[in-house]
Amino acid sequence: MRRLFITTAAAALFFAGGVANAHPKLVSASPAANAAVATPEKISLQFSEKLVPAFSKADLTMAAMPGMAAMKMPSSAAVGADGRTLTITPKQRLPRGRYSVGWQVVSSDTHKITGSYNFTVK
Repeated sequence: MRRLFITTAAAALFFAGGVANAHPKLVSASPAANAAVATPEKISLQFSEKLVPAFSKADLTMAAMPGMAAMKMPSSAAVGADGRTLTITPKQRLPRGRYSVGWQVVSSDTHKITGSYNFTVK
């Protein structure tokens, strides 16, 4: 009985370690974090794993400026054909200012991972 417990515990630790490493990670973004760019037509986030489209999304927010509160920008987000790219498409031209991209993605391990970064439109 003791041998069965030790074997089961070792297997549980092995598989738990494998699952913890299976979360999707942001590999690259365009525009890049903290970049100053001309108005982008799209924002692309590349992840380390395939995403579940139904549970993966992103928001684009223009940072607060003097006399104006932060403003969520109308946009759509979709997972690309490769399954690893989340593309945000603004519904209108982005005016000059600082923006925040907030994302929430889920891969096959079913854990929700969130993150954000900023860029500036010059």
